[in-house]
Order: sequence, then C-alpha cells, then structure tokens
Amino acid sequence: MDLYSFFNSSTSYRVRIAMGLKGLDYKFFPINIRIMQQKEPEYVVKNPGASVPLLDDDGFQLGQSMAIIDYLDSKFPEPRLIPQDLQQRARVLEISNLVSCDMHPLNNLRVLRYLIKQMGVSDEKKNEWYAHWIAEGFTSLEAMLVRTGSGQYCVGGQVSLADCCLVPQAFNALRMKCDMTNYPRIMAVYDYCNTLPAFQKAAPSQQPDFQK
Repeated sequence: MDLYSFFNSSTSYRVRIAMGLKGLDYKFFPINIRIMQQKEPEYVVKNPGASVPLLDDDGFQLGQSMAIIDYLDSKFPEPRLIPQDLQQRARVLEISNLVSCDMHPLNNLRVLRYLIKQMGVSDEKKNEWYAHWIAEGFTSLEAMLVRTGSGQYCVGGQVSLADCCLVPQAFNALRMKCDMTNYPRIMAVYDYCNTLPAFQKAAPSQQPDFQK
C-alpha cells in the first residue's frame, strides 16, 4: 500500500494512526500542502479531491480519511476501529463526525489561508477564529465523553475511530496554543493514547517530511 500524506495534516495523521493500530506497512509519499502540491495535475488525477491523505491499495485509489479508515476496517478488521455493536458504533461515529465534519473543515489550512490571503484577516483574528471553533467543538465533545463514560479511550474499553480523530485535533489545538483546561476528558484520552506505539509512530514529528 502507498500513503500520500503531509506530516502536519490532521486527516493524514488519523490514517497513519489507524494503519499503525492495524500493523499495516505502507510506502510513504510526501505531499506538501503548504506549497500546494495537492493541486498538481498529476496528483489530482489520482485524488480528485485534491487533498491529503490518499491511499493507493494495489491500484485502488481512495481519498478522504474517514472513507480510508472505513475501508481499512473492513479489509483488516483487527483491531476493529468502528464497533459492530449498534450503540457503540453510533457513539464512535457521533464523536468522529463532530471532529471531522464540524471542527476540522473550519480550521484546516486552506480555510485559514483563504481568511488571510483573500479576506485580509490579520494573524490575530485568524487565531481568534481558530480558537473559537475549537472551543465550540471541544465543549460539545467533552459533554459527549461524559455521556460515554470515557477513560483511556473515547468509547468503551478499546481504541476506536473516535480516538483516531480526537488525538490529531487536540494536537493541533495545543500547537495553536488553545486553552485546553476545560476539557479534562479530552486531554485524558489524548495523553493516554499518546503512550501507545501506533500513536507515537504516527505523530507529525516522526514523519519523513517533518518540518519545524
């Protein structure tokens, strides 16, 4: 398998975690979204979404992190990241969709770049935007984790897609110096998951294309 990824992309980070948890080897191809490599015609042919990550599984090319993880979960079901139990599955997807649909799209690089370059927003206002949507999302997520009785993981006693989504989002919030003091359950999951080898290996600083 080939994985087209960018070290600091939270969507790529999710997939790297999932692949690590499943013990899958892959060949790494860096796509630098800071210099718009994801828009190059040769790459867009492979991934019409013009984004990262992209998984190439023996010619089957798939973009979008949630679709990729679902595909991997079906092909390599151990450990299962999307539970089969009806209610646990629903909780995992509820949390995962909060992060991937409500939070990440508002704070990803192309949105922040547009705010600055097209809308003329200052760095200070951009950071306010980022912090506002982190607070909105994490306030909801913290309440969801109360409902699931989270401990080391978001849902139940094992790692899931929800954890694969939470960790990169929390990492980026910390990188952007967002105040995380009101989210003890989120941080408990974040801190524990980062003791696991798959999460450590997937971290941005461990990637071949890492840039300080």
